[in-house]
Amino acid sequence: MEQYYSRLVRLEGCALLTAETYLFEIRCFLVWLEKEAYALETVDMQALSRYLEKRRTLDGIGSRSVSKAITVLRSFFRFAIDEQIRPDNPAVFLEAPRKGAYLPAVLAQESILQLFSMIDTHTLLGIRDRALYELLYAAGLRISEALAVDLGDIMFSKRLIRVKGKGSKERLAIFGDQAAFWLNRYLTKSRPLLAGLEPNPALFISKTGKRLSRKGVWKNYAKAAEAAGVSSKLHTLRHTFATELLAGGADLRSVQELLGHTALTTTQVYTHLDVSLLQENHRQYMPGLSDYNKAMEDNPEINIGYEH
Repeated sequence: MEQYYSRLVRLEGCALLTAETYLFEIRCFLVWLEKEAYALETVDMQALSRYLEKRRTLDGIGSRSVSKAITVLRSFFRFAIDEQIRPDNPAVFLEAPRKGAYLPAVLAQESILQLFSMIDTHTLLGIRDRALYELLYAAGLRISEALAVDLGDIMFSKRLIRVKGKGSKERLAIFGDQAAFWLNRYLTKSRPLLAGLEPNPALFISKTGKRLSRKGVWKNYAKAAEAAGVSSKLHTLRHTFATELLAGGADLRSVQELLGHTALTTTQVYTHLDVSLLQENHRQYMPGLSDYNKAMEDNPEINIGYEH
């Protein structure tokens, strides 16, 4: 696994987070191989298809994640060929699932309030988690971006935070008063006690004083979501941020900049609006249509034969 990781980073030029994601998928695959008594040297395409079906049905991953898993398997078997573990790549002939229309999941305001209220803010770690979630929601950050933030990246007076996104691309993210309140509470009441005497530039740190890891954050968020009865992943906060901006009238280019998207097409997935908002806009911008509809209701004889 160390050799494969080194290959991903040095030869294939993968980002560190991407390489870690690849390793996670391959570890899942190797565990499955052992459980099903398959050998890496002889496992075939049919067996790989069964593995992907297991990931889809039992692990609950979607079509996009299945496609990603196929990409990882192809990469790993290329490595296996180079290392002379086997002569062929059985993942080459795997077909990725057809991509359907993808609409990101979002949360209603009530659900977000309910979820955040499940965090015990009487504890040091609870204050930290509340500050982190508020920042993710208020600034639309990826979890990897938030955890990479250092103390010197925050500009409280301007409500700005310097963020390093994908491809090490830097941008300025904006956060509001609620996030500022919890960040300030975390920095004054929680972080000093968590950090102790060890200097650490990281904004969010663990109970041992080290930079907080994604694994711990995901686990804590899942507990809060379950307690609140809310179906939500951590990334849903970023989806909700983008969707609310567009629903509130923000232009697509501004949202693209705030999210740190390289391509505008990536941001366009958030342009879906709920039906109630569309109906409200329809009523607002076509008031004459309401008079027309009322007239039709008051004079049903006008409708005779219309459907034919």
